[in-house]
Amino acid sequence: MTFLTRLSAVCLTSALCLLALPEAQADDQAMRRALDAARHHQWSSINQQGIKGHALEGYIEYHRIKQQLPALAPDQTLAFINKYQDSPLSEWMRSVAIGAYGRAGRFQALRDISLATPPGGAERQCYFYRAWLTQKPDMAVEGARTLWNVGRSQDNACDPLFNTLLSDGRLSQQDIWHRLTLAKEAGNDSLANYLAGRLNSGWEPAITAYHQIDQSPDAIAHLSVARFSRPVAGALYTTAFHALTRKDTRKALALWQQLSPKAPLDSKQRHDIEHDLAFYTLVRGHTDNIAQVDRMLPQLSDSDLFELRVRVALEQRAWGQVSHWVQQMAPDQRDDARWQYWLARAQQQLGQPSQALEHYQKAAGQRSFFGFAAADHLGVPYSLEQDARDTPPASMNSIMALPAIQRINALERIGETGLARSEWSYLIDRSEPNDVYKLAHYALSRQWYELAVFTSIKTREWDALHWRFPPAHASEFGAWGQKRDVSPWLLMGIARRESAFNPRAQSPVGARGLMQLMPGTAAHVSRQKGIAYEGVDSLMTPSVNIALGSAYISDMLHRYSGNRVAAVAAYNAGPGRVDRWLMGGTQPFDLFVESIPFRETREYVQAVLAYQAIFESLAKGSTRDVVMLTPRERQVDYDRSMLVNR
Repeated sequence: MTFLTRLSAVCLTSALCLLALPEAQADDQAMRRALDAARHHQWSSINQQGIKGHALEGYIEYHRIKQQLPALAPDQTLAFINKYQDSPLSEWMRSVAIGAYGRAGRFQALRDISLATPPGGAERQCYFYRAWLTQKPDMAVEGARTLWNVGRSQDNACDPLFNTLLSDGRLSQQDIWHRLTLAKEAGNDSLANYLAGRLNSGWEPAITAYHQIDQSPDAIAHLSVARFSRPVAGALYTTAFHALTRKDTRKALALWQQLSPKAPLDSKQRHDIEHDLAFYTLVRGHTDNIAQVDRMLPQLSDSDLFELRVRVALEQRAWGQVSHWVQQMAPDQRDDARWQYWLARAQQQLGQPSQALEHYQKAAGQRSFFGFAAADHLGVPYSLEQDARDTPPASMNSIMALPAIQRINALERIGETGLARSEWSYLIDRSEPNDVYKLAHYALSRQWYELAVFTSIKTREWDALHWRFPPAHASEFGAWGQKRDVSPWLLMGIARRESAFNPRAQSPVGARGLMQLMPGTAAHVSRQKGIAYEGVDSLMTPSVNIALGSAYISDMLHRYSGNRVAAVAAYNAGPGRVDRWLMGGTQPFDLFVESIPFRETREYVQAVLAYQAIFESLAKGSTRDVVMLTPRERQVDYDRSMLVNR
């Protein structure tokens, strides 16, 4: 059976694939033109008769009503909201109307359409709480205080709300001081100076002390804080140690030993200071202070600190410490395959084979990189932990009849995939579990693979593997994998991790498409390999993105002699960094992965390689003969010897 045949079997053997696809409506093009016109308020260009009765007619109505705000009567706005309760249009309209009525000072109208439910966004929230300040003061003041207690400036719309509460004392001088400390901690000096000006003369000693600490955090050692109230003194301490710990962790730790017994701090402030001290000591590799940190860790009992402490012990090959600190973790953290694996490795190194076997077996029962690594060690098949909800439902009629599904199909037909995704998300949020199950399989039947993945993530259905790992863009991955001599499962694992199979995904730094290629990388690969590339927008085309992405990972595989661990790390972090990591010493595969200094890359490598094994297992219908890593990848030394093809 060929790769494509196996990969397609998930769909072709399902009754869902026999569902009749919704036919394009004759007026879809009219709706496409109408929606473009509505967005530009070109109402005379809209063929009303041509879009009458169309599933997306509400989108035109939305833009019309939006333009009429804030003059529109609230009952008309509310009528639209109620008409489209099953669509995000209702919440979008409510939010837009709150902003429009708020800016116009129409607070009664705002109350009429808000249902006392706060909107998103600081500007709209401030209008909302102003409108409800007299009718629902407790709710409004609580919301206003949340907006106040941040270290950044808020929207100007918040000023009247804050000024009202400051003038009547519901925001106190202590509240001003607290926000000042937040602003200084965030490096927002202009806001801090403004707030200092709002404090009365009785606060001058505190402000003076604060400026001293700002200039020199270790001044806290000589500052007499007994004259201040406990909240003020506590703020001075937390501010000083926040700055000093980041500037000079060793000095901060020594000073904390001196001052902590009498420090005027509540339990949270004390915990936060000690967490910072432990965190930066471990991250910065200050092993000379590790004994002091070790005394703090059991009382702090923070999962991130235990993780860091174990990683330090692994770096030192201190297997007794690895075992000790894994066993200090809370059960839900300790039972994860990652830590069961390292506990097994430690006990194996310590000459405790029976205990090691027990923990390898616990790890091997989980679906993850370290679970699969444990299974490889034991020579047993991988555990997929697959849910019965992967089985398609017998009937989809109730789902296909939903107005929301009709809108989603129509939006997909006219190319409004972003709006379709919003409708889908809104529908999933308001559906019962059995309907979510049907919706996920409906998405698979329509080859809306990114929506199936989105559903599994949104509903935390981690064991519904066909939702999480669908056979998306199978023909392109198969063809380019064969052409580049790269496993199609690896390509799919990369795309699944990079974009969750959303071909229009774009990262904050500009990476685009299924395999999240940077435009510069794409242009370089295009020139080097002679692959057609027509600019940034073409990266949203799956075939183009996969062609370029498969060529790039192929280059990385060649660079590291076919080693997927190093190649996948380079795909994420860049080959220059991976070269430096490999030159740092000789390590086995598991310690190399655990020693990757960037959390993002460390988790990325583990995810992609585990996803590759899952895709292959699902397509074959079994984990038998599926290996996450080859024997050579598991046994080779990860060091400078891997760099021969640079």
